[in-house]
Amino acid sequence: MAERVQIHDDIKLYTTFDKFYLEPTIQPKEIMIIDRVTGEAYVKEKSAVTIPIPPSAYKPICGFLGSIKLISGLYLVVVKYRVLVGKINEQDVYQLAGAEIIPYARSLTHLSRKQMDDNATYEKMIRSVLETPGLYFSYGYDLTHTLQRLHTVPADFHQMSMTSRADGRFLWNGHLLRNYTQEQFARFALPLIHGFVSINHLMVNGHQLTWSLISRRSVERAGTRLFMRGVDSQGQVANFVETEQIVERSGEKSSFVQTRGSIPLYWSQYPDLRYKPAFTMSPEDHVVAYTKHMRAQIQRYGSQVLVNLIDHRGKEENLERGFRAAVAAAALPGVRYEPFDFHAECRAMKYERLSILIDRITHEQIEFGYFLSRGGSVLLRQSGVFRTNCVDCLDRTNVVQSLIARRQLTTVLRLLGVFNTDDIPDHPHFEELFKNVWADHADMISIQYSGTGALKTDFTRTGKRTRLGLLKDGINSLTRYYLNNFCDGFRQDAADLFLGKYAVTDGEGNTAACPLRRDRGWKYITRLRASPPNRKVQSSVLTLSKSIIEFIDWSRVEPVFPCPGKHVKPSVANVVTALVTTIVSSARPSTGPRGGLKSELIDLQQIDCRRFPSILAVAVSMFCASVVLPQKYTSETLLYMMFWGAAIGTTLTFMFRHGTEFVDWPRLDSGVASARVPSAPSDL
Repeated sequence: MAERVQIHDDIKLYTTFDKFYLEPTIQPKEIMIIDRVTGEAYVKEKSAVTIPIPPSAYKPICGFLGSIKLISGLYLVVVKYRVLVGKINEQDVYQLAGAEIIPYARSLTHLSRKQMDDNATYEKMIRSVLETPGLYFSYGYDLTHTLQRLHTVPADFHQMSMTSRADGRFLWNGHLLRNYTQEQFARFALPLIHGFVSINHLMVNGHQLTWSLISRRSVERAGTRLFMRGVDSQGQVANFVETEQIVERSGEKSSFVQTRGSIPLYWSQYPDLRYKPAFTMSPEDHVVAYTKHMRAQIQRYGSQVLVNLIDHRGKEENLERGFRAAVAAAALPGVRYEPFDFHAECRAMKYERLSILIDRITHEQIEFGYFLSRGGSVLLRQSGVFRTNCVDCLDRTNVVQSLIARRQLTTVLRLLGVFNTDDIPDHPHFEELFKNVWADHADMISIQYSGTGALKTDFTRTGKRTRLGLLKDGINSLTRYYLNNFCDGFRQDAADLFLGKYAVTDGEGNTAACPLRRDRGWKYITRLRASPPNRKVQSSVLTLSKSIIEFIDWSRVEPVFPCPGKHVKPSVANVVTALVTTIVSSARPSTGPRGGLKSELIDLQQIDCRRFPSILAVAVSMFCASVVLPQKYTSETLLYMMFWGAAIGTTLTFMFRHGTEFVDWPRLDSGVASARVPSAPSDL
């Protein structure tokens, strides 16, 4: 429904020595004033305010998103650029195209050098969240609520500010607006949602209609793919997304809602450099957490069909069994478990077999129905939802959700008289639009959670699996591997900071420790100890190194970078000795006090495993040079290749054996930080 309290859409921002002034551009009657020293904010009538700078000395902004505290103090967060997506209920909906954070403090002279560096990192985190694709807002339509919820509210609901009565699960800048929920800020505080919005106006069989798709990401357990899995003690799950499909024609409005979310058990899958890290389950009571989650879902949405698409064999098998067992143990009324082994059923690209699943849930889809209103009167209500999940709740989930949405869309268009006996495929333009929107939706949700576009979108776009689609999936999978292992710690910290899961403390970096400078866990490494049995190994190392050095005819070896007056032999000899030591040490197991080799934990100030990626890069470069550069291959060249190949293999073996030491882990202490610390997990 249209909001009676419209938010100011264009604002003039005046910045003075001690205050910010936010003046609406169109018919200004009030001005919001923020004190840059105390942080106090208030709204006054325009006639009672005199701005002490020229009227032309303003910065145009599109909205006020709130404020956030960093080390240097508070920051003002505003919308700089926007892109119109379309209209819902005759209200414009925009995508955030650019934002700006403005410090209250006029300088950073009160900070130390380290504090300045840490503050800059925090600023970078806030900007990274604001630059994430998929942030949307509206000045006149509440994007945090579904149509059905907006039609099931008290009479005074629409008199409240959009911020104060927004659905907190989907209010992405709720932490930034926490001090601006009072009525005086009702026309300034601009709510954001994170997810996906597509609004499409089209003509079908002579009927002008609007078909929209809105997805809302939850702020609870928000984060990245491998650092945020499963459920917490409050029943909140990772990657929870509410997806609403809306059809509008004249005064008729229809809405259909689906949800997705991580499997509601205490499980995790922390990155460790392996392509598919092992699933682990915590020893907590899974049934209690599952029950909390499902009761909340039933209260909000009604009956639930839990469509579980994970594998029934292999690594995902025990996770499926745990989910099935929790459903059976809780035995909640109005909940049905529907397992479907997506990969097994659709093996060899036989995606037409998904019709088996759709047929199995058809009777519930008819029973649940959808929301329908005409002229403000509610005719039908949706009484239940399909809660779909796979492991990531991305690729397989999106394919199935698009099929469920297609069937519902056909049903409502027939009810409205847009379709007779025809279907979406009978209208090629509509068919192409539907497929592309759902594929774009899949990519957007996937980018926000995993860092790359979705897999299997070739089926969503074309209706069939293709070899080109498989190649694209391979590229996305490799990109995900890199991002999830080496970039997602920063992304997780950024989300925690923006959402208020972590709050910067007073004096951080000075009187209080800054978590950005905390060691990431690289504290110990195993090395050989200089005991009598080890001297034999060291002797073998020196003998092997000497043999390699003497075997090479150094008079025929030219340095890669010739240096006058210097010979290449000592440098290479040292490298050979050092790397052979590493190879022998890594290849030999420690056998304790009797067996010869003995391991010792030492501080990484002596040996830093963070250098191993550099060693690997050098080894790979030298191996490639040994293969490509020689005009003819000699025994020395082959020995070079064998040596650098062994160095590559040894370094990779070490890195994968200690994979978690090389992962980019989150550093900030947030409310869910303990959930990201593996504590005596049990392998699934």
